[in-house]
Amino acid sequence: MADDPNDATTPRLTQREAQEALEKQVAQLKREINKINRTLAERAAEVGEEATGWYYSAADQAGRTAQALRTGAQSVSGAVQDNPGTVSTAFILGAAMGLLLGLTLNPSGSSGNRWFYK
Repeated sequence: MADDPNDATTPRLTQREAQEALEKQVAQLKREINKINRTLAERAAEVGEEATGWYYSAADQAGRTAQALRTGAQSVSGAVQDNPGTVSTAFILGAAMGLLLGLTLNPSGSSGNRWFYK
């Protein structure tokens, strides 16, 4: 009996009232969307500022690292220019040690398994 369409206890909206209720809901949704858009815009600005800060921090660190490398390279270059005989001797000794180490580690008599003879 509750499903009777002629029941006088169930309030019925007229078409005009339904239209007004729908317009109110749409207006409320528009206000909420505008509020969300403002919040998103503020957050995007904050993220942009934060990313800019990270970029400048990384750029500053890279600049300091490059300066340190430049200073180190200049000191090595100066040492090489001041002592060319010492550097040449060091390279020759390094090459001789490498050759001796290679001959020591080389298995004798197994020259057929070398990759450069194939």
